[in-house]
Amino acid sequence: MAFEDRTLTCKECGKEFVFSASEQEFYAEKGFQNDPARCFECRQARKRQRNNREMFDVLCAECGCETQVPFKPTEDRPVYCRDCYQKIREQQEY
Repeated sequence: MAFEDRTLTCKECGKEFVFSASEQEFYAEKGFQNDPARCFECRQARKRQRNNREMFDVLCAECGCETQVPFKPTEDRPVYCRDCYQKIREQQEY
C-alpha cells in the first residue's frame, strides 16, 4: 500500500502539520487505527506533562510491597503494584 503525505490539524493548538508517508507506514506496521490528533510539539508537551505528574506512595493491597501510583488513593478502593495489577487483569480476561 502506497502512502502519501497528508496535512492534519492539531486538536490542541489548531496548527496544521504533515502526517508523512513514513509516519503513516509506521502507524500501519504498529496496527494503530487512528491518525495522530496532535502535532509533534503538542505531543512532546503532553509527554513532558505526564512525566512531571505527582506520584503517591502506597502499599499494594495484594502483596504488601511499596509502590507509587499517579493518583491519590481513596480508602474505599484497593491499590495494587504493577505486577499484582497485571495478574488481576489477566485473571479477569478469562
